[in-house]
Amino acid sequence: MTIELGPLGAYLTAAEATVAQAVALEEAGYDAIWLAASPAADLLAVQRLLEATSRIVVGTSVLNVWQADADEVARSYHRIAGEHADRLFIGIGAGHREVDAGYTSPVAKIASYLDTLTAAGVPADRVLLAALGPRMLRLAADRAAGTLTLQVTPEHTRRAREILGPDKLVVPGHGVVLDTDAERARETGRAGVRPMLGIANYAGNLRRIGYTDEDLTDPFSDRLIDALVLHGDATTIAAGIQAEIAAGANQVGVHAVGEDPIGVLRAVSQAVRDRQVLLHG
Repeated sequence: MTIELGPLGAYLTAAEATVAQAVALEEAGYDAIWLAASPAADLLAVQRLLEATSRIVVGTSVLNVWQADADEVARSYHRIAGEHADRLFIGIGAGHREVDAGYTSPVAKIASYLDTLTAAGVPADRVLLAALGPRMLRLAADRAAGTLTLQVTPEHTRRAREILGPDKLVVPGHGVVLDTDAERARETGRAGVRPMLGIANYAGNLRRIGYTDEDLTDPFSDRLIDALVLHGDATTIAAGIQAEIAAGANQVGVHAVGEDPIGVLRAVSQAVRDRQVLLHG
Protein backbone atom coordinates (compact mmCIF):
# COMPACT_ATOMS: atom_id res chain seq x y z
CA MET A 1 0.00 0.00 0.00
CA THR A 2 1.44 3.33 -1.04
CA ILE A 3 2.13 6.19 1.31
CA GLU A 4 -0.75 8.63 1.60
CA LEU A 5 0.21 12.24 0.97
CA GLY A 6 -1.35 15.35 2.42
CA PRO A 7 -1.94 18.33 0.11
CA LEU A 8 1.26 20.29 0.60
CA GLY A 9 4.85 19.45 -0.26
CA ALA A 10 7.97 21.61 -0.42
CA TYR A 11 10.91 21.51 -2.81
CA LEU A 12 14.46 21.93 -1.51
CA THR A 13 17.67 21.53 -3.47
CA ALA A 14 19.27 18.25 -2.39
CA ALA A 15 22.79 19.63 -2.10
CA GLU A 16 21.66 22.60 0.01
CA ALA A 17 18.82 21.24 2.15
CA THR A 18 19.50 21.45 5.87
CA VAL A 19 18.14 19.63 8.89
CA ALA A 20 16.92 22.96 10.29
CA GLN A 21 14.90 23.58 7.12
CA ALA A 22 13.32 20.12 7.29
CA VAL A 23 12.32 20.61 10.91
CA ALA A 24 10.89 24.06 10.12
CA LEU A 25 8.80 22.67 7.25
CA GLU A 26 7.49 19.81 9.36
CA GLU A 27 6.49 22.32 12.05
CA ALA A 28 4.85 24.51 9.39
CA GLY A 29 2.56 21.65 8.42
CA TYR A 30 4.16 20.41 5.21
CA ASP A 31 3.43 16.79 4.37
CA ALA A 32 6.50 16.08 2.22
CA ILE A 33 9.89 17.40 1.21
CA TRP A 34 11.02 16.76 -2.35
CA LEU A 35 14.76 16.92 -2.91
CA ALA A 36 15.45 18.46 -6.29
CA ALA A 37 18.42 18.75 -8.64
CA SER A 38 19.36 15.10 -9.19
CA PRO A 39 20.10 13.78 -5.68
CA ALA A 40 22.93 11.28 -5.29
CA ALA A 41 22.26 7.54 -5.45
CA ASP A 42 23.49 7.06 -1.87
CA LEU A 43 20.36 8.90 -0.66
CA LEU A 44 22.31 10.32 2.27
CA ALA A 45 20.56 13.66 1.87
CA VAL A 46 17.21 11.90 2.21
CA GLN A 47 18.35 9.86 5.21
CA ARG A 48 19.65 12.92 7.03
CA LEU A 49 16.31 14.71 6.80
CA LEU A 50 14.29 11.64 7.77
CA GLU A 51 16.41 11.10 10.85
CA ALA A 52 15.91 14.71 11.94
CA THR A 53 12.11 14.67 11.61
CA SER A 54 9.28 12.49 12.86
CA ARG A 55 6.37 12.79 10.46
CA ILE A 56 7.20 14.39 7.14
CA VAL A 57 7.69 12.27 4.00
CA VAL A 58 10.95 12.76 2.10
CA GLY A 59 11.41 11.86 -1.55
CA THR A 60 13.71 12.46 -4.49
CA SER A 61 12.43 14.65 -7.30
CA VAL A 62 14.10 13.23 -9.10
CA LEU A 63 16.95 10.76 -9.36
CA ASN A 64 18.38 11.01 -12.87
CA VAL A 65 18.46 7.48 -14.27
CA TRP A 66 21.47 8.31 -16.47
CA GLN A 67 23.48 9.36 -13.42
CA ALA A 68 22.19 7.44 -10.37
CA ASP A 69 23.10 3.74 -10.54
CA ALA A 70 19.96 1.66 -9.98
CA ASP A 71 21.69 -1.03 -7.92
CA GLU A 72 23.14 1.61 -5.59
CA VAL A 73 19.75 3.29 -5.29
CA ALA A 74 18.20 -0.05 -4.32
CA ARG A 75 20.87 -0.65 -1.67
CA SER A 76 20.34 2.86 -0.34
CA TYR A 77 16.59 2.36 -0.22
CA HIS A 78 16.93 -0.79 1.89
CA ARG A 79 19.44 0.90 4.20
CA ILE A 80 16.91 3.61 5.00
CA ALA A 81 13.64 1.70 4.72
CA GLY A 82 14.20 -0.36 7.87
CA GLU A 83 13.52 2.76 9.92
CA HIS A 84 11.58 4.99 7.54
CA ALA A 85 9.78 2.90 4.90
CA ASP A 86 6.50 4.67 5.57
CA ARG A 87 8.09 8.10 4.89
CA LEU A 88 10.38 7.41 1.92
CA PHE A 89 9.69 7.83 -1.80
CA ILE A 90 12.10 7.19 -4.65
CA GLY A 91 11.28 9.57 -7.48
CA ILE A 92 13.09 8.83 -10.74
CA GLY A 93 13.23 10.57 -14.09
CA ALA A 94 14.69 10.07 -17.55
CA GLY A 95 16.54 13.38 -17.77
CA HIS A 96 16.77 15.38 -20.98
CA ARG A 97 18.42 14.97 -24.35
CA GLU A 98 20.01 18.42 -24.03
CA VAL A 99 21.95 17.63 -20.86
CA ASP A 100 22.36 13.86 -20.47
CA ALA A 101 25.08 12.07 -22.42
CA GLY A 102 23.93 8.82 -24.00
CA TYR A 103 20.27 9.82 -23.85
CA THR A 104 18.12 7.39 -25.84
CA SER A 105 14.52 6.17 -25.46
CA PRO A 106 13.38 7.54 -22.10
CA VAL A 107 10.52 5.07 -21.66
CA ALA A 108 12.78 2.09 -22.35
CA LYS A 109 15.43 3.44 -19.99
CA ILE A 110 12.94 3.98 -17.18
CA ALA A 111 11.43 0.51 -17.71
CA SER A 112 14.88 -1.06 -17.49
CA TYR A 113 15.67 0.96 -14.36
CA LEU A 114 12.40 -0.20 -12.79
CA ASP A 115 13.32 -3.80 -13.65
CA THR A 116 16.51 -3.41 -11.62
CA LEU A 117 14.75 -1.81 -8.65
CA THR A 118 12.06 -4.50 -8.68
CA ALA A 119 14.60 -7.32 -8.84
CA ALA A 120 16.38 -5.76 -5.86
CA GLY A 121 13.18 -5.71 -3.81
CA VAL A 122 12.25 -2.02 -3.97
CA PRO A 123 8.43 -1.95 -3.76
CA ALA A 124 6.68 -0.36 -6.72
CA ASP A 125 4.44 1.57 -4.35
CA ARG A 126 7.48 3.48 -3.06
CA VAL A 127 8.54 4.65 -6.55
CA LEU A 128 7.27 7.69 -8.45
CA LEU A 129 8.05 8.61 -12.05
CA ALA A 130 8.66 12.05 -13.50
CA ALA A 131 6.09 11.57 -16.25
CA LEU A 132 4.91 14.20 -18.72
CA GLY A 133 3.82 12.45 -21.91
CA PRO A 134 1.14 9.75 -22.24
CA ARG A 135 3.55 6.82 -22.63
CA MET A 136 5.47 7.67 -19.46
CA LEU A 137 2.24 8.33 -17.59
CA ARG A 138 0.96 4.89 -18.60
CA LEU A 139 4.20 3.37 -17.34
CA ALA A 140 3.70 5.18 -14.03
CA ALA A 141 0.18 3.78 -13.86
CA ASP A 142 1.39 0.24 -14.50
CA ARG A 143 4.63 0.08 -12.52
CA ALA A 144 4.84 2.82 -9.89
CA ALA A 145 2.93 4.58 -7.14
CA GLY A 146 2.24 7.50 -9.46
CA THR A 147 3.90 10.55 -10.93
CA LEU A 148 5.85 13.67 -9.98
CA THR A 149 5.69 16.50 -12.49
CA LEU A 150 7.22 19.95 -12.97
CA GLN A 151 6.43 22.80 -15.37
CA VAL A 152 2.80 21.73 -15.64
CA THR A 153 -0.66 23.25 -15.22
CA PRO A 154 -4.00 22.00 -13.86
CA GLU A 155 -4.88 20.89 -17.40
CA HIS A 156 -1.91 18.52 -17.46
CA THR A 157 -2.80 17.33 -13.97
CA ARG A 158 -6.33 16.56 -15.15
CA ARG A 159 -4.97 14.54 -18.10
CA ALA A 160 -2.49 12.73 -15.85
CA ARG A 161 -5.28 11.77 -13.46
CA GLU A 162 -7.33 10.37 -16.34
CA ILE A 163 -4.45 8.14 -17.43
CA LEU A 164 -3.38 7.04 -13.94
CA GLY A 165 -6.86 6.42 -12.58
CA PRO A 166 -8.18 7.23 -9.11
CA ASP A 167 -5.76 5.26 -6.95
CA LYS A 168 -2.33 6.50 -8.08
CA LEU A 169 -0.50 9.57 -6.81
CA VAL A 170 -0.29 12.72 -8.93
CA VAL A 171 2.10 15.32 -7.49
CA PRO A 172 2.66 18.43 -9.64
CA GLY A 173 5.30 20.93 -8.58
CA HIS A 174 4.94 24.70 -8.88
CA GLY A 175 7.23 27.63 -8.44
CA VAL A 176 5.75 30.35 -6.23
CA VAL A 177 6.69 34.01 -5.93
CA LEU A 178 5.29 35.83 -2.91
CA ASP A 179 4.99 39.28 -4.48
CA THR A 180 1.85 41.31 -5.15
CA ASP A 181 3.54 43.36 -7.89
CA ALA A 182 2.42 41.24 -10.84
CA GLU A 183 4.99 42.46 -13.36
CA ARG A 184 7.89 42.09 -10.96
CA ALA A 185 6.64 38.64 -9.89
CA ARG A 186 6.40 37.55 -13.52
CA GLU A 187 9.96 38.65 -14.19
CA THR A 188 11.14 36.66 -11.18
CA GLY A 189 9.15 33.70 -12.47
CA ARG A 190 10.56 34.05 -15.97
CA ALA A 191 14.08 33.94 -14.62
CA GLY A 192 13.25 30.78 -12.74
CA VAL A 193 11.66 28.83 -15.59
CA ARG A 194 13.74 30.14 -18.52
CA PRO A 195 16.37 27.33 -18.36
CA MET A 196 13.69 24.64 -18.31
CA LEU A 197 11.57 26.08 -21.11
CA GLY A 198 14.55 25.64 -23.41
CA ILE A 199 14.32 21.87 -22.88
CA ALA A 200 12.35 19.98 -25.51
CA ASN A 201 10.52 17.67 -23.09
CA TYR A 202 8.99 20.55 -21.15
CA ALA A 203 8.20 22.67 -24.22
CA GLY A 204 6.66 19.71 -26.04
CA ASN A 205 4.45 18.87 -23.10
CA LEU A 206 3.20 22.45 -22.85
CA ARG A 207 2.37 22.40 -26.57
CA ARG A 208 0.35 19.20 -26.00
CA ILE A 209 -1.86 21.00 -23.48
CA GLY A 210 -2.50 24.03 -25.66
CA TYR A 211 0.38 26.49 -25.48
CA THR A 212 1.75 27.94 -28.70
CA ASP A 213 5.13 28.87 -30.12
CA GLU A 214 4.30 32.46 -29.23
CA ASP A 215 3.74 31.48 -25.59
CA LEU A 216 6.98 29.49 -25.55
CA THR A 217 9.24 32.04 -27.22
CA ASP A 218 11.37 34.05 -24.80
CA PRO A 219 10.34 36.25 -22.98
CA PHE A 220 7.31 33.90 -22.81
CA SER A 221 3.69 34.97 -22.55
CA ASP A 222 2.15 36.23 -19.35
CA ARG A 223 -0.46 33.49 -19.51
CA LEU A 224 2.23 30.82 -19.57
CA ILE A 225 4.21 32.35 -16.70
CA ASP A 226 1.03 32.84 -14.66
CA ALA A 227 0.18 29.15 -15.14
CA LEU A 228 3.63 27.81 -14.28
CA VAL A 229 4.61 30.15 -11.42
CA LEU A 230 1.97 30.98 -8.84
CA HIS A 231 2.37 34.54 -7.62
CA GLY A 232 0.66 37.24 -5.60
CA ASP A 233 -0.10 37.22 -1.90
CA ALA A 234 -0.21 33.96 0.04
CA THR A 235 -3.99 33.69 -0.30
CA THR A 236 -3.78 33.94 -4.10
CA ILE A 237 -1.04 31.30 -4.18
CA ALA A 238 -3.16 29.03 -1.98
CA ALA A 239 -6.00 29.37 -4.52
CA GLY A 240 -3.62 28.23 -7.27
CA ILE A 241 -2.66 25.21 -5.19
CA GLN A 242 -6.34 24.43 -4.64
CA ALA A 243 -6.90 24.56 -8.42
CA GLU A 244 -4.32 21.79 -8.84
CA ILE A 245 -5.97 19.70 -6.13
CA ALA A 246 -9.35 20.20 -7.83
CA ALA A 247 -7.82 19.04 -11.13
CA GLY A 248 -6.78 15.75 -9.56
CA ALA A 249 -3.53 16.31 -7.67
CA ASN A 250 -2.97 14.51 -4.38
CA GLN A 251 -0.36 17.04 -3.39
CA VAL A 252 1.31 20.14 -4.82
CA GLY A 253 5.05 20.53 -4.39
CA VAL A 254 5.90 24.18 -3.72
CA HIS A 255 9.22 25.65 -4.84
CA ALA A 256 9.72 29.09 -3.29
CA VAL A 257 11.51 31.43 -5.70
CA GLY A 258 13.37 34.47 -4.38
CA GLU A 259 14.60 35.51 -0.97
CA ASP A 260 13.74 33.76 2.30
CA PRO A 261 12.31 30.55 0.84
CA ILE A 262 11.42 29.05 4.22
CA GLY A 263 9.56 32.22 5.18
CA VAL A 264 7.63 32.03 1.91
CA LEU A 265 6.84 28.36 2.46
CA ARG A 266 5.57 29.09 5.96
CA ALA A 267 3.28 31.84 4.64
CA VAL A 268 1.92 29.58 1.91
CA SER A 269 1.25 26.76 4.36
CA GLN A 270 -0.71 29.06 6.66
CA ALA A 271 -2.76 30.38 3.74
CA VAL A 272 -3.53 26.83 2.56
CA ARG A 273 -4.68 25.87 6.07
CA ASP A 274 -6.81 29.00 6.33
CA ARG A 275 -8.38 28.23 2.95
CA GLN A 276 -9.16 24.66 3.96
CA VAL A 277 -10.92 25.94 7.07
CA LEU A 278 -13.00 28.33 4.95
CA LEU A 279 -13.86 25.62 2.38
CA HIS A 280 -14.68 22.87 4.85
CA GLY A 281 -15.81 24.79 7.91
